[in-house]
Formats: sequence, C-alpha cells, structure tokens
Amino acid sequence: MAAVETQLDSYTATQSGCPARLNEAIRYSVLAPGKRLRPLLALLACEAVGGNWQDALPAACAVEFVHVYSLIHDDLPAMDDDTLRRGQPTCHLKFDEATAILAGDSLQMLAIEVICRDMPADVAAHCCQILAEVAGRQHLVGGQADDLAAEGRYGPPDLGDRSELDFLKYIHRRKTGALIEGSLRLGGVAGGATLDHLRRLAQYGQAVGLAFQIIDDCLDVEATSEQLGKNTRKDNTLGKLTYPSLLGLDESRQLADRLSGEAISAIAVFGDRARKLAELATFVVERRS
Repeated sequence: MAAVETQLDSYTATQSGCPARLNEAIRYSVLAPGKRLRPLLALLACEAVGGNWQDALPAACAVEFVHVYSLIHDDLPAMDDDTLRRGQPTCHLKFDEATAILAGDSLQMLAIEVICRDMPADVAAHCCQILAEVAGRQHLVGGQADDLAAEGRYGPPDLGDRSELDFLKYIHRRKTGALIEGSLRLGGVAGGATLDHLRRLAQYGQAVGLAFQIIDDCLDVEATSEQLGKNTRKDNTLGKLTYPSLLGLDESRQLADRLSGEAISAIAVFGDRARKLAELATFVVERRS
C-alpha cells in the first residue's frame, strides 16, 4: 500500500492556480490515515485477472478520491453533521463548510483527470464510465439521498413494495456497495479482464460491499469513537434503519459471514491469484475498526 500512499501524495501536491487553503483541505482529507480498502481492491482485482497491479494505480487513486469526496460531503451539517472522521476533525470543522464543499468537488474532477492522463485512452474511457456510473445518481449519490429519506427528513420513507430490510439493502448496495464493486471493476479493466471475469469481480464486490456496511452498523453499536476514528451510536439517535436494529447483532454478523462466503465463491475461478481477495473478504467481516 506504500505505492498508493505515495501516489495519493503526488497527485494532491500543490498545483499552480489551486488556492493554498483549498489544496490544504484536499490533502488533509485524502492523506488522513485510512484503510484504503477501495484502492486495494482495485489493485488486487487487477492481479487476480492476470494484470500488473501498477497498471491499476491511477484508477485505484481515482476511486479513493471519489470515496474521500463522498465522506467530506456526507459529514457536512446539511447531511450527517459529523465532527470526527479518520480520527481527526471533519474537513468542514478544520476549515469551513465552503472550503469542504469545494475540496469534495475538486476531488471528483481529480479522479477523472488522473484516469484520463495516466491510463491508455481505451482503458481510461471504460474506467471513467464505470466511475461515473457507480458514483452517480443511481448509486452512490442516490443511495445517500435515500439514506437521508430513511431518517424521515421528508416525511415517512417510501419503501415501495420492499420490506424494511430489503429497503436497507437497496440503500447500501448503492451508497456503500456500488463504489466497492466499482473498485473491483476498475482493477479488472486495467488488468485486461474478460467480460466473465468482470462479472465475477462485480459479484464479489456486491457481496463484500454489503458485508462491509453490515459490519459498520455493528461496530457503530459495539465500538468506541477512538477505535473507529469517527463518532459512534449516531445511527440510533438519528433513527436510521440499521442491520442491528432490524436483525440484532448476532444475526447481522451471520448475514455478513454468509456474504463473505459468497464473495469468496465468486472469485474461485481465479485460483491462487485471488487468494488476497479472499483474505480481504474475511478481514472485512472480522475487523474491529
């Protein structure tokens, strides 16, 4: 992961024309300690399909930029109104709301810039399509909108014909899962994956993405702010739908375990090249932070 950290640092270095305060806010958010799960998934997916992980590095950084932008914006007072992220004050508290919004906006465009500049044209076009899809109104942004609605901000949430559990899965397959799935697809494209291989990676990503969110919900109940680097037990205060509130902690963790198993089965076709992805699927459900 040292290569990812080095590249993130390089990509966010001071550039002529970017105001110093804005660049400081960008680097403050991007370079804060994090799991780097999404870039790691991109690199491992590239290896799993037989590619060189270095070829996926721009896409790996791009997906991290989109992830960090989403965290900056989610933390804003108009959204989740959080004060702690990755063990430090949220961007809008460290700087101000306007600067935080602009930092998030900048990171979206930086993601596109590095893909288009540092990847072959045909690969870059496919990667931009994937990133735009998973980060857009039908997935990441749409999932966040439904998550806010689920708090009752706009009246009783419209579940349609879904149960509360199915509605919760629908939100998180988009808000959390889509970007994780997209990370796998980006790495696969960078590594020259076949359509079947991309389908397998997507299945893995869908299962791991949902498992990751389930464990996040469990840790919000079980862990401390110091362990997670962010405020805990806010979901219950806000009246959010969560897996523990619907299923209880034990059943929630059992569901995450089943999803981890599904993820590992999806990538069995890659043989030993998928060993690290399999280990990561296990880590996602066993983590304590």
